[in-house]
Parts: sequence; C-alpha cells; structure tokens
Amino acid sequence: MMKKYLISSLLCCTLSAAAQTEITEYMPGTNAEGVTYFLPRTALKVDVLVEIKKYTPGEYVKYAERYLRVKNVATEPTQTCSIQKVNLDVFGKPDLQKVYTLKLKDKTIAPMVKLNDAGTLLAINTEPVVSTPFAGYTESKSGIVRDPRQHMTEEILSAGSNAKTAQLCAQEIYSIRESKNLLNRGQADFMPTDGKQLEIMIKNLEEQEAALTQLFLGYTLTETKAYTFYVDPEGDIEKQILFRFSQRLGVMDNDDLGGSPVYISVKDLHTAPAAVEDPNAKKKVVKLEGIQYNVPSKGKVEIFTPKQKLIEGEVAFGQFGNVETLSSVLFNKKTDTKVVFFDQTGGIKSIDE
Repeated sequence: MMKKYLISSLLCCTLSAAAQTEITEYMPGTNAEGVTYFLPRTALKVDVLVEIKKYTPGEYVKYAERYLRVKNVATEPTQTCSIQKVNLDVFGKPDLQKVYTLKLKDKTIAPMVKLNDAGTLLAINTEPVVSTPFAGYTESKSGIVRDPRQHMTEEILSAGSNAKTAQLCAQEIYSIRESKNLLNRGQADFMPTDGKQLEIMIKNLEEQEAALTQLFLGYTLTETKAYTFYVDPEGDIEKQILFRFSQRLGVMDNDDLGGSPVYISVKDLHTAPAAVEDPNAKKKVVKLEGIQYNVPSKGKVEIFTPKQKLIEGEVAFGQFGNVETLSSVLFNKKTDTKVVFFDQTGGIKSIDE
C-alpha cells in the first residue's frame, strides 16, 4: 500500500516572485511542517532450497541378494541433504542516515510525493513502479510408504519365520511380474475386454510389486525445505558466514561447527561518481533546494562454500553511492515534473518533465 501526501498549494497574486520547494536535512526533534521521507539502503535476501532424502531399509533387506538377486542394498537408514537452488534478491529499507523533510515556502505549488509504508520515497507527481520480490521457493514432499501386508497371500502371512516369509514374498513378486508380462503380450488366461481395463489391471499389479519389493529394497522419502537469509551491508563484507550446511543434517546455525560454512562476500565497485564537497558548507543544518535521491554504486556479491561457488553477480547498492539533488525548479508551479525512483536503491528510474 502506498502513502500519498498532497501538500496544499499556496497561491499568491504576485506571480513574478521565485517559487521554490525547500528541502532540509532532517534533524531529530525538528517539528517542521511538511513531508519527512527516507532514501533507501539496499539489503540482500538469499533464498535457499535444500533437498532432503531419507532412506529406510526394508524389513527383509538381508535377503535381497539371495531372493531378488539385488546386491549392495543399504542396510542402515540414511539421510542425505543437498543444496538444490540459491536465489539472490534485493530490497530497499529506510536508511536512517538519509532522512529529509519537505517544507513549503510561500508562493509554492508543492508536488505530490508518494512513499511506501516505511516512509521511503517512491515517486513524485506520478504513480510509483514497485519491484516484485522473489516469492521464495515452494516446499514439497515425494515418495510413498506402502503397506506390503495388504498384498500378502494367506500362505505368506502364516509363514513361521522371517526367512520363509521373505522367500514367499520373493516368489509372489516373480509371479506378479510374470502376470504383467502375459497381459502386455496378450497371452493371459483372462484378458481384459478393453484398453482401459488392461491399464487398471497392470497398475494394480505394479502397486502390489512395489509394495512387496519395499520389504527388500526399502524406500526413500524426498522433501525440499526453503530457507531465507537477510544481509544488510554497511560496507564491504569479506567471507561472512551466511549459514552452515551438513550433507547429513542440512542447514545449521552459524555457530554450529557440525556444518561446513556457506559464505557471502560483498565488495563495493565504486561505480558512482565521487561526491564533491563544498569546503565552505557549514556542518549544521544545511538548506537544500530540491529533492534528494541516491546515485547507487554497483557491488559484487558472491555466495560460496569452501569447494563451490553458488552465486556471483553485481548488485546496485543505494548506500554505496552518493546523494544528489533534483533542482526545485523542476517542481515549482510552472512545471509538473514526474519522477519515479527505484524502490531498492533510491536511484532515478524515470523522469518526465
């Protein structure tokens, strides 16, 4: 939701006098009439999608090679985690060091200033264009735990030992496979009358086979989990731990040494023109004629592990650049200049005089 501030026009009969909108640096405790606004600083939002695979061995796993001829089946439960995706997004937040108050002088037609809910300047005399943030990853689950006893015959259920039960289950698996082959070749004793019925019969046989096979080969459940991390750079960042990660336990806290660190680095590339300071300027409250805005500087962002680079790219940072002024002449009663600012950086997105 955008906040709109329309400051009442102050009309005067003496139109020849110069009309200006005065901007003063905001000082704590100042009760100036007008609109106080922030320029944004650029923060980082890192979304991580982690896949977790949990393997549970079958009840008769030790008979897998003997009866199903399947070797090297894992006999212990395991959990394996891996980073699947990483997304880097930016957003603007109020810069508490860049707060200004829009004041009116006589004979001024003030502009319509549009701010967001946090008080950050978005647009003047027009509708803002707000960026669409990354919504985050969608978590999911896959894998099926079947009940093999629903597909066991009376003979299997009454077997007196695990070895005998495993042997009979294996025989049932081979029998199911043979039935599927006969149906697919059209050689079954009781062939279905149409293709839909054939499809249903084969699907039922496949379900029975899968359920009984889980007794030997076990099953794997897969889950994805989404995590979000925020970084607000004050300046260059060198190998700051974003989070720790374990292939067995997944995402871990920064101080948990059971995981390997995932780092983030940020380096200001100093692409913004250097600010020119007036040596005669006073250090007290400064009178500024116009609207203040950011000239961002690009920064290099890297997210990496000791073995792998996950993300590398350039991002514009409002706090790394300079503050410049749009002349008040653009906003007097003779003009209707429209300006849109980037909500992430405070830089000018468009200007239409």
